[in-house]
Amino acid sequence: MTSTHRDPILVVLQLTGGNDYLNTIVPYDNPIYYENRPSLGIPVEDVMPINGDFGFNPAMKPIWDLYNQGKVAVINGIGYPNPNRSHFRSMDIWHTCEPDQVGTEGWLGRVIRDLDPNGENVLTGVNFGRGLPRSMALPGIPVASVSDLETYGVLTGIKTQPRRDQALDAFAEMYAPAVGTGPVMDYLGQTGLEALKGADILSTAPQKYHSTVEYSDSPIGRNLQGIAKVLLADLGTRIFNTQHIGYDTHANQGLYHLKLWTDLSQAITDFYDDLREHNAAENVLMFVFSEFGRRVRDNGAGTDHGSGGVAFAIGDAVKGGMYGEYPSLKAEDLLEGDLRFNFDYRGAYGTLAEKWLGLDAVPIVGGNFEQLDFL
Repeated sequence: MTSTHRDPILVVLQLTGGNDYLNTIVPYDNPIYYENRPSLGIPVEDVMPINGDFGFNPAMKPIWDLYNQGKVAVINGIGYPNPNRSHFRSMDIWHTCEPDQVGTEGWLGRVIRDLDPNGENVLTGVNFGRGLPRSMALPGIPVASVSDLETYGVLTGIKTQPRRDQALDAFAEMYAPAVGTGPVMDYLGQTGLEALKGADILSTAPQKYHSTVEYSDSPIGRNLQGIAKVLLADLGTRIFNTQHIGYDTHANQGLYHLKLWTDLSQAITDFYDDLREHNAAENVLMFVFSEFGRRVRDNGAGTDHGSGGVAFAIGDAVKGGMYGEYPSLKAEDLLEGDLRFNFDYRGAYGTLAEKWLGLDAVPIVGGNFEQLDFL
């Protein structure tokens, strides 16, 4: 899987809001694209070509450079049957691998459970962002969720070990259930303690971090630098998750979409430069996805919710290139004006689980799905 002895690490990056597939990987040689994008079409001369048919958005030059180095797999036409255009429901589907019913277990929660079945490390999974995403939620699986690493952790102001132990004991009493309250309270008490321990350990990561890489000053840049700090602290974290918000571009898309991808592309490049500086890039794979694409025709100022999307796998271990078929733009091939998906997202998850993390994908994604050869 990698050329090092280190355990493989997965970084999942969610583009929240529904990224516009057509203006990300641009079908610049197709006149139907420009007919449907009179306001938002990317000029041919601005596209950074992949081949004679498709190319990257001009804001994605850092990722285009990585693509040309063979480190980016473009996964075309990704989605699921009977697409849902609600942000919340569609994201739930991506998070739980349950397109036909409301799921209760996150797919990354299952991954964390399988990587650490005995719960030996409370930091096997770490989320950077507010709250806990559904993808990481699984009963009995501790996950740390960090909004600001430098100020994270309720015990960070307690310096001496005896006082820290006393504080943990106090929290243990606070969380400990009264006699006879049953397994639910036992679970809540244990989860609370594990979260506190995780916070205490994570607070040490910034102190160990030194880098010459200056990250771009953006929310996604700060999140990816936070991930780098924890990853380079060797705390045993195997699964990282974060998100980049703002992709619900109904209006002012021409400006916002370029800004989003400028910030994201630079942050991803900074992240891998940081890892390479520390000889830690070879065992780190990033997976980038969004809950759905946008409609084929623009609305004059932006694009509305659609289906059929694009995902990316990025890293030294990736076999770069275009994977899957780019959906047809012909009117007769569209689904209610949207691109049709032709590759099930659970196949991408299965590829990551089996070929990267060495796990059995079937219980993680809920069945057997076509996988890809980008690893």
